[in-house]
Amino acid sequence: MKTPSILDKICDLKRSELEVSKAARPFGKMLELACAAAERPRASFKSALKKSADGNPAIIAELKKASPSMGLIRADFNFETLACELEGAGAAALSVLTEKNYFQGSLEYLEKVSQKVKIPLLRKDFIFDEYQICEAAASGASAVLLIAKMLSAAEFARLSAFAKSLGLDVLSEAHDESEIEMLLSEGADIVGVNCRDLRNFKTDFEVSERLLKKIPDGCVRVCESAINSRALLLRAADAGADAALIGTALMSQKSVGKELEKLLGRR
Repeated sequence: MKTPSILDKICDLKRSELEVSKAARPFGKMLELACAAAERPRASFKSALKKSADGNPAIIAELKKASPSMGLIRADFNFETLACELEGAGAAALSVLTEKNYFQGSLEYLEKVSQKVKIPLLRKDFIFDEYQICEAAASGASAVLLIAKMLSAAEFARLSAFAKSLGLDVLSEAHDESEIEMLLSEGADIVGVNCRDLRNFKTDFEVSERLLKKIPDGCVRVCESAINSRALLLRAADAGADAALIGTALMSQKSVGKELEKLLGRR
């Protein structure tokens, strides 16, 4: 019998949690909340992901308390203060972890941070159902993450179209060439490459460099994992990254703002 991967375990728990959420608040009601939120102005995630004049990729700074590979990353997780500090230090957008079992995230973080900052927010979670996209919209997100490894082409197309109908951008995540091809064939316009093996959560940055070069002009290219130094950020830029998602390297430091400025070469 195949041993379940960490991704399998996370998704199994998410499905159980989703059934509880749907019972407490039916899809129709959640859709109403999402549509109401879609009427309110929100910052564009896609528009924020552009290299700066100094050549730095746009930074999607991640609010992440814990992870499967590292356990607890930041005990003093004052997410509102951290969000404001990262915005002030030059983050173009924020990624907010909402998965609770392995990342100790919460939709509450997303909702409260949306009231504190002006830059766009990504709901970072393991999304496979329209209900989760409604939750993201209702909680103040400008974008959602869709992971190719979790979804068939038809599922990705359906969820992506639904997200865009609510005014949300979609960060489409790939781990290999075949996933990039699938995402592009289904109209993905923001493609992130993740060099983290979701079976064991180990990283290999050379995978990101190779895959970023496979994404054509016209798509926003995002490097999603393993950047923990200015040198790696510059390597990502050289490989074509328009933006970089950085979490652990920031959250593990006493001052997230100073560390972001350091990564950007401004300190």
